[in-house]
Amino acid sequence: MASSTILVIEDDPAIRRGIVDALTISGYAPIEASDGESGLAAAGNPGIDLILLDVLLPKMDGFRVLESLRSRCSIVPVIMLTARGTEEDRVRGLRGGADDYVVKPFSALELLARVEAILRRAAEKPSSTEPLTVAGRSIDFARREVRFKDGRRIVLSEREADILKYLAANRGRSVTREELLKRVWGIDPRGVQTRTVDMHIARLRETLGDNPDDPQVIITVRSKGYMLA
Repeated sequence: MASSTILVIEDDPAIRRGIVDALTISGYAPIEASDGESGLAAAGNPGIDLILLDVLLPKMDGFRVLESLRSRCSIVPVIMLTARGTEEDRVRGLRGGADDYVVKPFSALELLARVEAILRRAAEKPSSTEPLTVAGRSIDFARREVRFKDGRRIVLSEREADILKYLAANRGRSVTREELLKRVWGIDPRGVQTRTVDMHIARLRETLGDNPDDPQVIITVRSKGYMLA
């Protein structure tokens, strides 16, 4: 399994370097951003597993970054980092969708323990099995079954169901091929050239009776990836 990719959004160069070094030594793959705007842009990259987000950032503070992330329906876990340890700030961050809150100064060991706990919790979180209706097709993830308006029923393969689950969990945004490779197949997409995702999407569309020339279920987003209608 590929190592977890962690985005560090921190404007203090010394603190950011310390966090990045600690993550790298521990086997993680860190990405850096020094302000809120660039951090929010980096958060849109495929395959981000966790975000370490400072509160006091130039251009856009951490609370606004978090609000924008959650408004996009991003489910990436976020740990807030701040020297402001007031109860009001902690409550604001947690209510805004943060998964944890670490107050500066903190030790590398404490931060790594929080990171490990959040990643473990995210990995153990069961995938949604709530039924889904899209373009006249009712999808029952628990049974891996699709029911059509005319009464026909088909059974999805496990991989087809996993693809649909991930697209459903990120409904409303395009999901890149690289993100699907990492999240559904568990493959590190860096340096990998494969048509696996496109081939599976084509077969899934065929299974769902979704016209590839005018898809109503899985939409192709040009130069980006795929999105559930």
